[in-house]
Amino acid sequence: MAGSDITAPAPIERPAPDTVKILIAGGFGVGKTTMVGSVSEIAPLRTEEPLTMAGLGVDDLEGIEEKRATTVALDFGRITVSDDLVLYLFGTPGQQRFWFMWNDLSLGALGAVVLIDVRRPESSFAAIDFFERRGIPFVIAVNGFHGEHPYPVEEIRESLTLPEGVPVLLCDARDRTTSRDVLIALLDRLIAAAAPAE
Repeated sequence: MAGSDITAPAPIERPAPDTVKILIAGGFGVGKTTMVGSVSEIAPLRTEEPLTMAGLGVDDLEGIEEKRATTVALDFGRITVSDDLVLYLFGTPGQQRFWFMWNDLSLGALGAVVLIDVRRPESSFAAIDFFERRGIPFVIAVNGFHGEHPYPVEEIRESLTLPEGVPVLLCDARDRTTSRDVLIALLDRLIAAAAPAE
């Protein structure tokens, strides 16, 4: 209205949410790209390329012969936990020839999920060692391919010789709910580690 004293209300300023960088790591073909994609609220950034003849004899496809593409840099996704907290998810490449990128990807990361394929547990030993050496808290997520979990958690913990404080969770990387539960368990661990000792 002409001559009106009514003005538009000032926009409510909200503080920017805290952001937490989380790595999704593990061996070649364990389901890292799948997990980031299943839980991300945005269309994930993927750097997948088709496997080619050049990788024969370099990439070990034993047990994952059906694999047709691989991450060559990183995966990226985002999940808003609350108005105050947003997780940025960075999936690492799994092949040994790309491990040099892990150092850069881990900069600023508060925690990690180490994804395990129980059909090939040895493929994730390097990831466990990487985070232990750097003092980055992590949880183990056992990806049940085809929805199957043939081994109990304690047996998996023993075979990986994990410290008692490292949570081991069963999940299906294709399933948003179980992938989210893994991230919540990691957040719980980070919160507990940050709490002052009584």
